[in-house]
Amino acid sequence: MAQTANINDNRRARFDYYIESDLEAGIILEGSEVKSLRAGGSNITDSYASVEDGELWLINGYIAPYAQAASYQRHDERRRRKLLVSKRELSRLWNATQREGMTLVPLSLYFNEKGRVKLKLGVAKGKNKADKRETAAKRDWNREKSRLMKQSGRE
Repeated sequence: MAQTANINDNRRARFDYYIESDLEAGIILEGSEVKSLRAGGSNITDSYASVEDGELWLINGYIAPYAQAASYQRHDERRRRKLLVSKRELSRLWNATQREGMTLVPLSLYFNEKGRVKLKLGVAKGKNKADKRETAAKRDWNREKSRLMKQSGRE
C-alpha cells in the first residue's frame, strides 16, 4: 500500500484518537472534484465515516469547488461521498462501530500509483482529556530529548 501523491492529512486524528487499525478505501467522485483535488483544495479534518444501510459513507469531507468547471458541473463541497471497500471489510467496520463503540476516522487522502483517489481510514477509539495531555507531554519530552542529544553531540 504505497502512497504516492498525498493530498491531505488529518494530523488531528492521532491526537484525538487511539488508532487501532487502518485500511484503504476507494471513493466515488465527480470529475470536478478530482480536478479540485489535483489543485489541492480539500479538508478531511472535521469529517468521519459511517456505515449506513450496508454502505460506507464519508460525511462532512470538504472538497473545494473547481473554478474552471461550468455552472452545471459544479459539485456540492460537503456532500456525502460513498466509500468503496470489500463486503468483508464492511462487515468488520460495522461490527467495530456498532458493537465495540469505535469510530471511523479519515487519516489521509491521496492519489495511489494508478492515479486513483484513495482514503486511508482509521478504526479508532476516542481519547479523554487526560490522555490528550499525556500525548502532548510525551511529544514535548521527545522533542526536548532530541534537542538535548543534539547539544551533547556537539560538545
